[in-house]
Amino acid sequence: MKRLLILGSLGEFTKLVQKAKSRGIYTIVCDGYPHGPARKYADASYTIPVTDTDAVAALCRRENIEGILTSFSDLLFECMVKIADKAQIPCYLKTDQLPFYRDKSRMKALLTKLGIPTPAFCRLKSDFSDGDLGGLSFPLVTKPLDKYGSRGLCVVDSVRELRERFSLAAGYSDSGEILVEEYNAGLEFNLMTWVLDGIVRPISLADREKTPVGPGEIPISTRNVYPSRLLSPVLAPAVEIMQHFVKATGQTDGPLSMQFFWSPDSGIQVGEIAGRFFGYEHDLTDIALGLNMEDLLLDSLYDRESLRRTLLNHDPGRHPKRYGAVLYFQGRELPVADLSVARSLAKHPGVVLPWIFYHEGERVVEHGPNPYVALYYVAAESREKLDALTDEFFRAMSVKDPTGAEVLYRNAIPRYPV
Repeated sequence: MKRLLILGSLGEFTKLVQKAKSRGIYTIVCDGYPHGPARKYADASYTIPVTDTDAVAALCRRENIEGILTSFSDLLFECMVKIADKAQIPCYLKTDQLPFYRDKSRMKALLTKLGIPTPAFCRLKSDFSDGDLGGLSFPLVTKPLDKYGSRGLCVVDSVRELRERFSLAAGYSDSGEILVEEYNAGLEFNLMTWVLDGIVRPISLADREKTPVGPGEIPISTRNVYPSRLLSPVLAPAVEIMQHFVKATGQTDGPLSMQFFWSPDSGIQVGEIAGRFFGYEHDLTDIALGLNMEDLLLDSLYDRESLRRTLLNHDPGRHPKRYGAVLYFQGRELPVADLSVARSLAKHPGVVLPWIFYHEGERVVEHGPNPYVALYYVAAESREKLDALTDEFFRAMSVKDPTGAEVLYRNAIPRYPV
């Protein structure tokens, strides 16, 4: 019997566990969350922090694991590669390739070497001098070198603000250094692909929409839309960039995603490239395009011919079966007292799948296991109707704290070039 370890037990992994089980695969789930929802569907589960790669590798040897899968998180991706190496389990990337995907400065240095546009950047230590900025133009974005998930990000407009905010970003980094880069206010996109025999095969291109929330704050992610309304001018050059990247890193197989900016005048600037699928967005490929990402992941281990057929027959530019979006509602660190509006919207006929991550009485935790207060997968027969549905949700959605104050940030749809 095939024996698979899935690294991750949160809600995103439930469908992957269920599909693995339906294929007759003995499925084990492991991470540090003892109450992860995916655990109840697995044959066995272990509560071991994924960062304890030695312990998880020992578990793999003890359980005779011959396949390992994860996605949706850069930390999980990194730990999977390290665990696979220690347990001698096949994996699409090796540990010596990880820095190009996990160290922002190494990634950006490679992009610069390849002539791929990326926001100008530099690395800084706590005792940096003004000259260390190397002529970067404000506003700048601060980032930890080795963490993702919007941790430690802020926008600064001066050297003084940069010094004041340095410890915030550095506090999330294991190195104590930070990366600063010039802020790009262009339209933002998410591209998910699969590398097959060294060739980048596009899966989906999403409009990644954001909403400003205040001075010094990075705009928050509020909606991802499939398919992108700018797919025609953006997809081909974005895939070409990813092809150059994998040729340099040596990746010949596996998931590959890219977050990037685009404007009609300046074209593409790459933000980050990841060796995994985007969390919470991957369900949209099924909703809008009819392509199931869990099947892709499982086929990559257990049915390579099916994987090949799916990728070669898939065309992200083909007319979608319907237009889809995931609506993200992010909240301030306040206690949740009233979810009645959120529950009512969950029953809206345009909702394919609702997720409400908190209960009354719980406090919103920034960068905790629940990245949002709630999200909704919605679908419609046209982009116009999807936008109207989104606007209805953005106007109606509300979650209050015990004092009646609004917990949620207010979402807005951006403008697109005609």
